[in-house]
Amino acid sequence: MPVIFRYKGLRFFFYSNEGDPREPLHIHIRKGEAVAKFWLAPVPIVAESYALTSSELKELLKVAVKNKEIIRRYWDEHFSQ
Repeated sequence: MPVIFRYKGLRFFFYSNEGDPREPLHIHIRKGEAVAKFWLAPVPIVAESYALTSSELKELLKVAVKNKEIIRRYWDEHFSQ
């Protein structure tokens, strides 16, 4: 489970096994019981969430989109191995 970065105590990560066939680019976010999954491609959107408010989700989606290229770089490096 590669952690890409942390923001306000939340881990932004993806799983090493992202399905077969692999799911499109996305990121998981977790802090304790609070979790979310954001699709970053083809369109940034909240896929699922638990224990996060709508304002937190909006903020976290902005952070994910802002860091999309970093996330994509780690994703491509990890899955090209």
